[in-house]
Amino acid sequence: MKKLELTFAFAQLPVDYTLLVLAGMTAYGLRFTTFTKNIRPVLFNLAWEKYWPLLLITALVWIIIFAFSGLYSTSPNRKLAADLTRVIFACSTGFAAIAIYVFFALQKFDSRFLVLVGWILAMIYVCVGRIAMSGLKKLMYRAGFGLRKTAIIGKEIIASQIKDVLESRPALGYKLMKVFSHFNLETREYLLKNRPDEIIFTDPKAHGDEALEAIDFANEHHIAFKYSADLFSTISTNMAVSTIGGIPIIELRLTRLTGWNRIIKRLVDVMGSIFFILLFSPLFILIYIIIAIESGFPVIYKNERVGQEDNKFFALKFRTMYQKFSTGPQFGKQGVVALKTEKELIAKQSIKPGPIYKIKDDPRITPIGRLLRRYSLDELPQFFNVLKGEMSLVGPRPHQPREVQGYKRQHKIVLAIKPGLTGLSQISGRSSLSYEEEINLDTFYIENWSLYMDLIIIIKTPFVVLGRNGSVV
Repeated sequence: MKKLELTFAFAQLPVDYTLLVLAGMTAYGLRFTTFTKNIRPVLFNLAWEKYWPLLLITALVWIIIFAFSGLYSTSPNRKLAADLTRVIFACSTGFAAIAIYVFFALQKFDSRFLVLVGWILAMIYVCVGRIAMSGLKKLMYRAGFGLRKTAIIGKEIIASQIKDVLESRPALGYKLMKVFSHFNLETREYLLKNRPDEIIFTDPKAHGDEALEAIDFANEHHIAFKYSADLFSTISTNMAVSTIGGIPIIELRLTRLTGWNRIIKRLVDVMGSIFFILLFSPLFILIYIIIAIESGFPVIYKNERVGQEDNKFFALKFRTMYQKFSTGPQFGKQGVVALKTEKELIAKQSIKPGPIYKIKDDPRITPIGRLLRRYSLDELPQFFNVLKGEMSLVGPRPHQPREVQGYKRQHKIVLAIKPGLTGLSQISGRSSLSYEEEINLDTFYIENWSLYMDLIIIIKTPFVVLGRNGSVV
């Protein structure tokens, strides 16, 4: 592990502790402001001299909870979104621990304000601290400090994809040395001379002896060894073993979204969609009025999409095009003419090869529509699709029937679950991803689904949208 990563891992603990103490101090100070006292007079008798030692001990207990939550892992590939999620869970666990202690200790403690506000401020302060530390580390990576020297071995497409990512995103902390098609004598000599920090082996079809030699070489010379899993290795993570007449049978399940997992995901979709509909209701009304004034009715555009198991449904969107260019059955004969225009534009201006199209500099979009698309606000009505059960909060993006007709056989795996309003491919590049990259990410999500992954994707989505990563308007 590089010294820079160790330094940041070591520094994170005192930073978190300081921020937790600061959150407690802020909560105490806020309780004695005139505004707060006017709302509710101070009834408890907890002097600062008694409060700050309790605060230091409580912050220490929370740090222990943070450690058990995996927040001080030294893995170089930790994700910020995953850390922020753990911070929220760990702070909530600490909050629950305080509540349980007060209940069972039967101590009189009248200031629920200190506990509640301290909990909220702790989450905010620590999350901001984590974001700042992550940003500082990325700045240092961009400046060339602490980069992990990496060699790639493999001739598959995945090797080229990893190479492009490492070269285009220095903030990930990698310095690509060289790409080799095979692990042979020439590769061994180069690696011995230049000593990389890690090797990424990307050819799952390589001869077994070659892969074992690469692993032995890495172990012998203390080089981290990573590899991309082949298709069977990925699918086999969802194995289920049963017996038929005493004979062991192994089932390779397509996804973990079965049984209770499927029920839990649906419950989260219902509660989440209701929450977001209520949260964004003022924005819904504002956008509705603006579109109606700009280009008339209808404001909501119904776009036919293919959902789970080839079931078709109408995905709801705010209309972003001039009416004369809007396709679909709701626009009658005008929609048929508009579809012909769209096909011509796809042939001339689509920036995506394959069955999925994306038109750059689309002349059919209204000025307001361009703004809505830039920040994905046109898709807000799809929360109603989620509530209805046609979509999920997280999943593969739904495509149009004509796009699905162009799927290859292996690509139809994305129709195994409900499409999502956001998803792994949306937070990994949005429109900048190729068709194959999007399918690969959606396939990974389907095969490795977890509620935790859903939460990370939901948390990360607004940052990606506001950053306009990969947006095409």
